[in-house]
Amino acid sequence: MSRKKLLDDIRQNPARFYRSPSDVIRDRRFGDEERLLILEAWEPADETIGIQIAETRKQIEDRAPVPAARTE
Repeated sequence: MSRKKLLDDIRQNPARFYRSPSDVIRDRRFGDEERLLILEAWEPADETIGIQIAETRKQIEDRAPVPAARTE
């Protein structure tokens, strides 16, 4: 199964692949952005997932390169 197909399948029903949202965070098969997509797909079924989503977003933002200041 291709990685994209696996990600699509997981997003359709995350609970089929993971016991809890915290398992998504520990799954190193995917990058932060892909884990965030999975967590967002899980969100409607589990209100407690908001914390994991916020933490993953912060990790992504912390890793993003800071744009260089323009000097003109």
